[in-house]
Order: sequence, then structure tokens, then C-alpha cells
Amino acid sequence: MTSVNSTGPSHPPTFLLVGIPGLEKEQFWIAFPFCIMYAIAVLGNIILLIIIKTESSLREPMYLFLAMLAFTDLVLSTSMLPKMLAIFWWGSREIGFVSCLVQLFFVHNFTAVESGVLMAMALDRYFAICHPLRHSTILSMPVVAALGSLVLLRGVLLVSPMCFLLHKKAFCQHRVISHSYCEHMAVVKLVCEDTSSNAAYGLFVALSVIGVDLTVITVSYTMILREVLKLSASDTQLKAFNTCASHICVLLTFYVSGLFTFLAHRFGHSIPQHIHILVANLYMLVPSMLNPIIYGLRTRQLMNKLAVLFQQRGICPMSMGHQMVLINYL
Repeated sequence: MTSVNSTGPSHPPTFLLVGIPGLEKEQFWIAFPFCIMYAIAVLGNIILLIIIKTESSLREPMYLFLAMLAFTDLVLSTSMLPKMLAIFWWGSREIGFVSCLVQLFFVHNFTAVESGVLMAMALDRYFAICHPLRHSTILSMPVVAALGSLVLLRGVLLVSPMCFLLHKKAFCQHRVISHSYCEHMAVVKLVCEDTSSNAAYGLFVALSVIGVDLTVITVSYTMILREVLKLSASDTQLKAFNTCASHICVLLTFYVSGLFTFLAHRFGHSIPQHIHILVANLYMLVPSMLNPIIYGLRTRQLMNKLAVLFQQRGICPMSMGHQMVLINYL
């Protein structure tokens, strides 16, 4: 049923989230690996935040951006996975209209924020390698804070109109969302009116965020590559490449799955729906799970602080000598 409002458009009181269309019987078992990935994501990102907050030696741009990324991953995964698990395990498919718009806002806003933080991290690597003497001056604490604030503000300003446009539309009696969470285009399909403005604005937001961020990232790493290839010593080149390796892994994880989801939703009509929804779900979870693992294993300072933290808590039985061997090996 729809709630009719004489002064405005009609909205359904609730939507029904299908989960993964075509895999309704398998969802109960699919939820277990999803839950494990979510637990790893939450634990890993919280540990990263604790280490960066408690260690004054990590108050550098790279680690501050990493803290922003960890916080973004926590919000992004938490905004959709608890409800998704409730659908998979207990069949709790209903979600209120306002709650759906709130979830949509958080998912799309913090996806844009994550892209912006990755762009800022690429700039940090560029200045660290191409302008090392000016790095701390250019990316001072106020500049890092301003970049983080601008990235968040950009997401809010771009995503808020999506929710506003949907709130102004009238919805049909059909209220089943063929998705595991309130994704923008999946909700737009339930609108009874012309949705060309919604689709066009959603495309504009995606291209604005991905286009701008990928352009900056590509230019930054092109300049880094040119600078590194000028170095004469091979060990120095290897060290420079190793500095960027973690970030490149995170970039590939985030953007490859993100571009597949974006293109499949608009142009991949031949792709089975359950494949599209599965990839969209993994797009929300896999980067959040892998980011702390990639940075934790690839960054020696973080590994060192993590080993010390675990030893202080009595969690890690290794001696400091064994810890240092492991850190140097990594």
C-alpha cells in the first residue's frame, strides 16, 4: 500500500529488499562468508585507527589519510551489511522509506568519500616522491584536514540531491527492491513518474567523482613513474615502487569492482542479475576488508606498532626478536 499525501507525492511506508535475486535459497549460506568479511573489516579498521591515534610517530599525511580511509570503510560497510545479514538469515526484508533514503545516502556518500581519500593518498605519494623536500610543507596538518573536509563535503553536496529528488517522486504500488540494500538506481526503478532526471543526475555524480578522482590519480602516478625511472640506482627505484605498491593494490580493488558495478547496472543487461548484485555487495565489503590487511602487511611502521601493541596486551606470544624478523621479511 502507499501512503497518499494530498500536498505531496505518494510514498510507500516500507520497501521490501529481495537480497540476491535468483539466489534466495542460497542466501542463508552466502551470509556466512559475508559476515566473516565484515568482522575482519571492522576489526582491522578499528585496530588501524587505534594504532594511528595512539602513536604520535604516525602523525604523517600518509597515516592520517589511512585513518580517514579506515573510518570511511567502517561507516560504508556498517551502513549496509547488518541489514543485509538480517535479510539473509532472518528474512527481515522490510525497510522504511526514510530509512531506505538514509541508507542510500550513507552508501553513496561514503563511496564518494572513499574515492576522494584514495585520490588524496595518490597526491601524498606524488609529493613524497617527486617533491620530498617540500612534502611536509605542502601537506601540512591543516592542509590534510582541509582535504579530508572537502572530500566529505563534496560527497554530501553531490549525494544529497539524489535523496531529495527521490523524495519528490511518486512511487507505484510495486515496492520490491531487487537488491540487498537501497542502491540509487534500484530505488529509482520503483518510481511511477519520469525518472530521466534521476538517472541523469546519478550518472553525473558517478562520472564527476570517478572521472575527477581517476584523472588526478592517473596524472599523479604518471609523474611518479617518470620521476622513478630517472633514478640511477635500482634499489632506490625498487624502494619507490614499494612505497606505492599498497596504494595501487587498494586502487585496483576499489575501482575495478566499482566500475563493473556501475557499467553493469546501466549497460550490462545481458549480465545475470544475481551476478550483478553479488559483485555490488562484494564491492561494498572487499575493499573495506582488504584495505587494513594490505596496508598493515605492506607498511613496516604499522606492522611494528601492531606487534608491540599485541605484545603489550599479551595477545602475541612472539618475542621482539621474532617480531623484527617477521617485519624485516615483509
